[in-house]
Amino acid sequence: MPSDVVRVITGTSRGEQKHVPEYLLKHSHDADAAMKAFEGFEGQTIILTEEENKRLLRKIDMHLMPILCVVYGLNYLDKTTLSYASIMGLKLPPSGDKNRSGIGISGTQYSWLGSMFYFGYLAWEYPTSRLLQRLPLGKYSAFNVIMWGLVLSCFAATENYGGAIAIRFFLGVFESAVTPGFALFTSQWYTKKEQGTRTGIWFSFNGFAQIFGGLVAYGIAVGCRKYGTSLEPWKIVFLVTGLLTSTIGFIFLWVVPDNQLNCRWLSKEDRLLAIERIRINGQGVGNKHFKWYQFKEALLDPLSWAFFFYALIADIPNGGISNFFSQLIVGFGYTPEQSLLYGTPGGAVEIVMLIGCGWAGDKYGNRILISMSGLCLAILGMILIVALPLGNNKGRLAGYYLTQASPTPFVALLSLVSSNVAGYTKKTTIAAMYLIGYCTGNIIGPQTFRAEDAPRYVPAEITIIVCWSVCLGILTFIYVHCVLQNNKKAKVRAEPGYVKLENQEWLDLTDKENPEFIYTL
Repeated sequence: MPSDVVRVITGTSRGEQKHVPEYLLKHSHDADAAMKAFEGFEGQTIILTEEENKRLLRKIDMHLMPILCVVYGLNYLDKTTLSYASIMGLKLPPSGDKNRSGIGISGTQYSWLGSMFYFGYLAWEYPTSRLLQRLPLGKYSAFNVIMWGLVLSCFAATENYGGAIAIRFFLGVFESAVTPGFALFTSQWYTKKEQGTRTGIWFSFNGFAQIFGGLVAYGIAVGCRKYGTSLEPWKIVFLVTGLLTSTIGFIFLWVVPDNQLNCRWLSKEDRLLAIERIRINGQGVGNKHFKWYQFKEALLDPLSWAFFFYALIADIPNGGISNFFSQLIVGFGYTPEQSLLYGTPGGAVEIVMLIGCGWAGDKYGNRILISMSGLCLAILGMILIVALPLGNNKGRLAGYYLTQASPTPFVALLSLVSSNVAGYTKKTTIAAMYLIGYCTGNIIGPQTFRAEDAPRYVPAEITIIVCWSVCLGILTFIYVHCVLQNNKKAKVRAEPGYVKLENQEWLDLTDKENPEFIYTL
């Protein structure tokens, strides 16, 4: 934390001297957008009562959370449609029988289809994070939602492996804005004590999407088998999910503002109060200027790399399971249609763990340690899958359900990117690093499921156990690092002559340079 250069200025009417670090004064000239809202209020106190705070929170929740939840559910559903399609005929050669007609791809090609989405995601993740900072946040996010829905629906027109590869790549390009954008929305509208629960809620719609998608795919598969179809069942799945996504994207464009300053469903007074209520975060609502010192700080911060390596290692299992879960369940001894149905309870496990751990983490002030329980359950589940014999279908299926608790710490860390990173350039950079790790892990993941290891995929399952075990160590490091940084900042604030600048929360300072910033655990 810089503290070597100090300027002495005159303070209150008593004339006492206040010692202000030079770097704070230097960086204060390019403040957060929230500062504009308080122009003309210098020296005045804006009072936000508990009743007004609760009223505002309810209003924000009612307008933002439903659309964030639905879009994030579709974000997951759009990725897993490939898994549903794989057992609905996609991998079969073209045929006159629509129920048994596909594009003729091998097991290795299917693995590359799973990875290609993340190549697109990886290629565009940092550029899209910069655009999220530079462009209006709500409008740019809505554009990406609409476009990814249109691209997904184009999968129904695919006739060969090359076309499928191209669509998966561009699907990753447009979906790359969703998770970092939602992390920015969460830090922009909610206090730190509210962010863990809200992130857990909108991320939990991955689980709702798994339930919804499995039921829809099952219904389409059974309906096409019983009554016949003029269009391949897997194509119908892509059309339904793609067109639904684009429709929701237009609703998103109307409902979700860029920030509090241009929110159409808040009055002028409520806009000011909505910004005031997040003052405690010390993060503001956005700064469109790229700041090299913040970029450099992000690359040198050990917390940044802990986030990156956690996402990388944790998402090797995610990339494999999300693309192969239907085939894993078939390997347990169930039919393809049954696998569509039996995969849905896994979504319920994910929902309960994400919302429960998110709520408990905010209530007890420790997201990291509480979320580690989810990772321990996931490790136990994968051990059951590996250890139980092939004949124990129910036991291995129960193990698969336990593995669905694995996103809990990933979401906890995503919420900590919202809560524990300040400085808008630094925040968008670390969000990009976190999701670049996420992409890389998801690219590697499907490659661990080799065709020659089917139907059990034991080497891939052992890889998953090792990855999750390493992640427990990374979570421990993050916890200890944040505790030590909080203790260091407390000593700085206790020094004689320390002063907090007026509206210091809106100066777009980074978490490391702002002594007032407290890391959430």
